[in-house]
Amino acid sequence: MVARRGGTWLAVMVVGALAMAACGAGPSAPGHGGEGSTAAPPTTSVPAPSAHCLATGLSGSVEGTQGAAGTIEITVQLRNVGTASCTIEGYPGLQLVDAGGTELRTSVIRGGSYRFTDLAAAPVTLPAQALAYVNVAYSDVPSGQGACEAAAALWVTPPDDVDHVVVTARSTVCGGTLTVSPFFGAGSPGTQTTAPPH
Repeated sequence: MVARRGGTWLAVMVVGALAMAACGAGPSAPGHGGEGSTAAPPTTSVPAPSAHCLATGLSGSVEGTQGAAGTIEITVQLRNVGTASCTIEGYPGLQLVDAGGTELRTSVIRGGSYRFTDLAAAPVTLPAQALAYVNVAYSDVPSGQGACEAAAALWVTPPDDVDHVVVTARSTVCGGTLTVSPFFGAGSPGTQTTAPPH
């Protein structure tokens, strides 16, 4: 009787110990490189933006000119003569000068109401030798605005620059007022408004 009870208690103790061992065993932590590891996301390189186009890397000339009802339109082109791409955006500064290089009275209206100057501004990226354009309007009819002065050239200052490009542009500007468009590129709708080549 005692032996049987002892055997029974021994069996119960063994089963209990096995049950406790089974309950204490938790899931094993994933090892390095196993299914639980997360790969780092690939990095994406972002191309560096082009530098601003500066006067030192540009040349300028008059692409075309036309006139009607006392309003003259000039299309000026600036060429990237550097070896790297650059970006130009917005309106240029303008200054009329005479044949001796003396600055003439000049006031500039940005955009204005002319179809060929009232254009939306947008960045223009110029690879080497590419062109950007601006349209310029002025009156050649004397009025109460003042005398009509003979200009031999136009100084064109790119946005964010203090230097200028000299563009030979013989013109008689009454009142010294110039209306200018923002820069636009060869693929822009603005090319539909340029003055024809002279």
